[in-house]
Amino acid sequence: MPDTAYIVNAFDVETADALDPELRRIVKRRARLLGPAYKLFYRNPVRIVRAEGVHLYDADGQAYLDAYNNVPSVGHCHPRVVEAIARQAATLNTHTRYANDLLLDYAERLLATFPAEIGHVMFACTGSEAVDLALRIARFQTGGEGMVITANAYHGVTAAAAEISPSLGPAVPLGRAVRTVAPPAPDPATADPAAWPAAGQAFATRVTDAIADLNRHGIKLAAFIADSLFSTDGILPDPAGFLKPVIDAVHDAGGLYIADEVQPGFGRTGDAMWGFQRHGIVPDLVVMGKPMGNGMPISAVAARPEILEDFGNKIRYFNTFGGNSVCVAAAAAVLDVIEAEGLVENARAVGRYLLRTLEEIAASAPRIGAVRGVGLYTGMDFICPSTGEPDGDAAIGVVNGLRDRHILISATGPHGSTLKIRPPLPFASAHVDQLAAALSDTLRATFR
Repeated sequence: MPDTAYIVNAFDVETADALDPELRRIVKRRARLLGPAYKLFYRNPVRIVRAEGVHLYDADGQAYLDAYNNVPSVGHCHPRVVEAIARQAATLNTHTRYANDLLLDYAERLLATFPAEIGHVMFACTGSEAVDLALRIARFQTGGEGMVITANAYHGVTAAAAEISPSLGPAVPLGRAVRTVAPPAPDPATADPAAWPAAGQAFATRVTDAIADLNRHGIKLAAFIADSLFSTDGILPDPAGFLKPVIDAVHDAGGLYIADEVQPGFGRTGDAMWGFQRHGIVPDLVVMGKPMGNGMPISAVAARPEILEDFGNKIRYFNTFGGNSVCVAAAAAVLDVIEAEGLVENARAVGRYLLRTLEEIAASAPRIGAVRGVGLYTGMDFICPSTGEPDGDAAIGVVNGLRDRHILISATGPHGSTLKIRPPLPFASAHVDQLAAALSDTLRATFR
């Protein structure tokens, strides 16, 4: 794959002259005004002008099925969310230093979705900010600096979050007090639950070894942090429960467990509201973001109250826009829609159908090594049939083939070889059928 600064599925600006004139104009204008850091998706970028539900529309009115975007979690431009934003913007939009019930009503509803041990919540604007805050809390509470993360983790783009995000690439150095471990790797072929505890224990052993290495270098552990679905490590949801020995190992070492729920949270797994709940654990800190406001900038850190006690009394924290009235109204409307439209159950039912459908396609496709998923988050590994090695070029070829058939997905994993299928939560069985037909056609055309 071309060097795209470690953005999987990035458009190569060097090919801009091959685009149609209007798109070429936009691409070159972006480069002139925004510089090289801003990447477009796809070999042939999509010019999107509006969206609704699970569809995006280009400038010619062509609909694209969105099987990728988790930010508009309850669907693009959901009328209930749009109305809540407009109503609140016309009434009041201010910060959290004035007393009113809007923020408290939302905080109460949000905390009710967590285990009883999680009792406080602090607000920010982005997932990166929430991770940054969680790191500050963990380091203050434990007196440690050390962090343990997975080998291809992504947790954000602030200076502190980037230091624990190896998926950003070698040009973004990890922190000196950071250790990486190989992600959990249960045998995808085993259906025997009796074999599953070994995967969790092996992962916990790697975490324990990393903590020991920190200690050997005079660094006290602050926390272990993980995306509960290991999204950038290749989407690794199973076996449920494998994180139990990990949280025990972290607590035994005096550290905190931070669950990064920016991607798994708000019902995406279909099993529960939060990804960590599949594993039967209660984290010390939980960070959330992207889908929280259906595209509005709101994020949060939920915590055990005893962990915030000293931090809240001794450390000044204020975020001017974190928890502002308009974003809170949007977030409350997201909870309304999730409940009213049964979107957690929809993620469970449609997610099972999606997984089964993709497994059927994979059974006759030698380039597909494995399919994994839970709820509306599924990964499909592409391999070289002769060697079994990951094949990122094949995966990106399929991503672009689907784009040409008006289906939008992307890829993930350390080799960019895993299709990332992560649609808005209203995704229905008919949409799965549309995706499956386009995928089958793409596979036939790409790997003749």
